[in-house]
Amino acid sequence: MVKDTAEEAQIPGKNGYLGVLPGHAPLITELTAGELSYRNGSVVTRLALAWGFAEVLPHKVTILARAAERASEIDIPRAQAAKDRAEKTLNSDAPDIDYGAVQDALKRAEVRLEVAAKG
Repeated sequence: MVKDTAEEAQIPGKNGYLGVLPGHAPLITELTAGELSYRNGSVVTRLALAWGFAEVLPHKVTILARAAERASEIDIPRAQAAKDRAEKTLNSDAPDIDYGAVQDALKRAEVRLEVAAKG
């Protein structure tokens, strides 16, 4: 659980990133796998986020996500192995592949690696 103060946030909405500033109009949105970032002063915090929902109110944002990891919490070799497995599966000729699930796994692994690289 993260409870923090922020001056602005970038949230990975299902239809694209949302920029949120204080006083933002209320909304509820579905989230995708992506980088959640927020800034407080000159400090930017990044999290690898995997699916969920966000509620934006004028002075508060609540995010319910399946998974959220800070860069320092990401196991890079594990994320790279997950990416490699997903790519191998997508390139295989196996007839029983759940392409949606494999593409989701690939997206999550890529996001985790991107967030880890930014530190």
